[in-house]
Amino acid sequence: MNESHPRISKAVIPAAGLGTRFLPATKATPKEMLPVVDKPAIQYVVEEAVGAGLSDVLMITGRNKRPLEDHFDRNYELEEALIKKGDQERLAKVQESSDLATMHYVRQGDPRGLGHAVLCAAPHVGNEPFAVLLGDDLIDPRDPLLSRMVEVQGREGGSVVALMEVEPSQIHLYGCAAVEPTGDADVVKVTNLVEKPDRAEAPSNYAVIGRYVLDPAVFGILRETEPGRGGEVQLTDALQKLVADESVGGPVHGVVFKGRRYDTGDRGDYLRAIVRLACERDDLGPDFRNWLRAYVTEEMQGL
Repeated sequence: MNESHPRISKAVIPAAGLGTRFLPATKATPKEMLPVVDKPAIQYVVEEAVGAGLSDVLMITGRNKRPLEDHFDRNYELEEALIKKGDQERLAKVQESSDLATMHYVRQGDPRGLGHAVLCAAPHVGNEPFAVLLGDDLIDPRDPLLSRMVEVQGREGGSVVALMEVEPSQIHLYGCAAVEPTGDADVVKVTNLVEKPDRAEAPSNYAVIGRYVLDPAVFGILRETEPGRGGEVQLTDALQKLVADESVGGPVHGVVFKGRRYDTGDRGDYLRAIVRLACERDDLGPDFRNWLRAYVTEEMQGL
């Protein structure tokens, strides 16, 4: 590995959003704490970071997000109760979240977009490359996307974004990348980025999904980036400046992901994620699949 491209160790997880699409459930409960089967969505994301070797995790939070900190902290009263009951299985599950990583927290006092949330991480990250993981995207651990991105960044330097091909009718929901091929089938060089373009103006159907490995030069750009689409500081706009001038922070590459991704930011996809993950569980899957099969058959017969 080139010594000028040090391996990263820090992950940043923006979690200051209000979760308005899930109201009223998120009126008092952070959307990141909504369970996906029997584990909050945010724990899957932290586990992914740790699985890629990033054990130093900074979470960008906001008001009413204290349950996130509590979840990754020790709960001695609960642990003691489980010990007295001799319930080692549940005790291990409770302790798992508090033992996952070294957790840090900083508040985004004025939520002004993803770019602003990432900028809040600058004092903690310093002058090191780092990863950003968005909690709405759950990546199946059998498809190690982040590990591949870390590998590409270590070899190429600069920044790396995760890309996924979507239907042209859906590209307006994402940041969109124009790309050119490299010597690796799953790696492209990004030549342009547009935040949520109209379908007719999209340079491709490669959508930027919620995983980034970023050069620290992005902080200086974010400080100078004016609010863009939606009146927010857009990370895509800052990345476009890196694309336009490689002398600032190196090139921007993309890893094209074709694995399993679960979008928990949308109510329908959230429900589908629960069904898919429950079906694949050894402890729940067999009985749940039998019930689901019978339910679908019954519904079809009623049409």
